[in-house]
Amino acid sequence: MKTIFRTIIIASAALLAAACGSNAGKQTEQQAAAVVAEDPTVAVVEVFTREVPQEAVYTSTVQAYVKNNIAPQMAGRITKINVEIGDFVKEGQILAEIDKAQLLQAQLQLQNQEVELQRLKSLYEAGGLSQSDYDAIQMQYNVLKTQVENLIENTTLRSPINGVVTARNYDVGDMYAMSMPIFTVEQIVPVKLLVGISESDYSKVKKGDSVSITADAIPGKTFYGKVNRIYPTVDPATRTFTVEVKVDNNYKTLRPGMFVRATINFGVNNNVVIPDVAVVKQQGSGERFVYVLNEDNTVTYQKVVLGRRMGAEYEVLEGISNGAKVVTGGQIRLKDGIKVTVNE
Repeated sequence: MKTIFRTIIIASAALLAAACGSNAGKQTEQQAAAVVAEDPTVAVVEVFTREVPQEAVYTSTVQAYVKNNIAPQMAGRITKINVEIGDFVKEGQILAEIDKAQLLQAQLQLQNQEVELQRLKSLYEAGGLSQSDYDAIQMQYNVLKTQVENLIENTTLRSPINGVVTARNYDVGDMYAMSMPIFTVEQIVPVKLLVGISESDYSKVKKGDSVSITADAIPGKTFYGKVNRIYPTVDPATRTFTVEVKVDNNYKTLRPGMFVRATINFGVNNNVVIPDVAVVKQQGSGERFVYVLNEDNTVTYQKVVLGRRMGAEYEVLEGISNGAKVVTGGQIRLKDGIKVTVNE
């Protein structure tokens, strides 16, 4: 009898425990369901249209605005050199002199020819010389005079520009053999940059656009220039258009060969600007989306076209209107059309 009673008690306890466990499980499921049923909480910001500077950064190398190779048009021995590499020279300054023996001989011939021309002129005016004979003598004189002028130019070498001497290939006493220039003079006030512009930016750039320039060799300093020339054809190797930028360089700080970064300002556009944390990248594609909060607290999964990135913000070209409210936090639990709770 005792054994039967004990068995009944154990069985009752087991049933009671099972019932309690079942109720607890139901309560847990109900609580979980309640949690799932709660609207996701999101952070939202209102976005607006504003002026967005249109800029693009390109790399380039500083070049002399003008580069001249200084050399005579004939062979000759160098008798004098007046400048060295690194010297700044003025337009018209004498850089070197070539042996003048041939020049002196030609000048003597010119003097004799001039005396003869004056004598024949008097004879011609008196009727003792025909027009054709006088014209022939006059032509001989003019040819010889031109030869002398050319010899003067080619025996006294002058700089055609204000610039700096960047190369000297001969010494005094060397015979110039027309193989390489005696000097190279480069104009560095101003200087120029040749910038390769992408095809997408070609339609934006205009002559006179402002350009800011920085050089790794001169940290903390910004230089300014303007677009001076736009080349009309694309480089088939790089698929870029060449744009020439002119930089005043009044203090001669920029030097040919320096590596620089040029930021070209294409003006401003008025577009909506959104925080970068609002942008969601579509997996498997390059498309970008933003969750937009509607008046009924639902969200729309909106495709956007982005423009410039400016620090922690993006310019939006298409997809978001002025005054829209975009989700900036909590996107991981969202899907198109879902209702949300806004975190105030």
